[in-house]
Amino acid sequence: MLSFLRGAYGRALTPLAGLLLRVGLTPTAVTVVGTLGVAVASLWLLPQGRWALAFFIIGAFLLADGLDGTMARLGGRESRFGAFLDSTLDRVADGAVFAGFAIWAALHDTATMWLALGALVMGFVVSYARARAEVEGWDASTGLFERTDRLVIAGAGALAVDLGAPLWVLTAALSLVALGSAITAGQRIAAAWRQSKGPDAPQS
Repeated sequence: MLSFLRGAYGRALTPLAGLLLRVGLTPTAVTVVGTLGVAVASLWLLPQGRWALAFFIIGAFLLADGLDGTMARLGGRESRFGAFLDSTLDRVADGAVFAGFAIWAALHDTATMWLALGALVMGFVVSYARARAEVEGWDASTGLFERTDRLVIAGAGALAVDLGAPLWVLTAALSLVALGSAITAGQRIAAAWRQSKGPDAPQS
């Protein structure tokens, strides 16, 4: 849903990306540091219920998700391996965020725990469906919820609860993430199925 902001976001990061290149940082270093920051904050702060602090730190490190690509383009360092590493480490960061929620909820609210696990699993399915479709030569990039949508909705729910909202706000946010991710996975599977039946598909 928020993919339409990607172009404006990339342009906004250009000055910072240029500065980081000038001081000698590489896109790969930014990717790795950003992932480590998200993982540590997620698995340390979220299980303690320190959600506002966690998402301030996580949000800051998630800037790296856009910075590394912008740096690669500005510095002429775009590569297939860089794109592969970025996508792979995104899965690590996403898993850490929803695992952090699940750990907290395992001690406080069973329903929220299952929803956090559902959001985690369906997020991986969404990403895998696209990656596997690309291996087959199909485009399955469509869908209702992308990575940014999942993180923003979950983060907004957690922040609201940390600021005094009832727990059901977080539960509803995780429900929305899990459901939206399931719908997106279905949309991508359907897109792949349609392309598999196209005129260029191999006959069985």
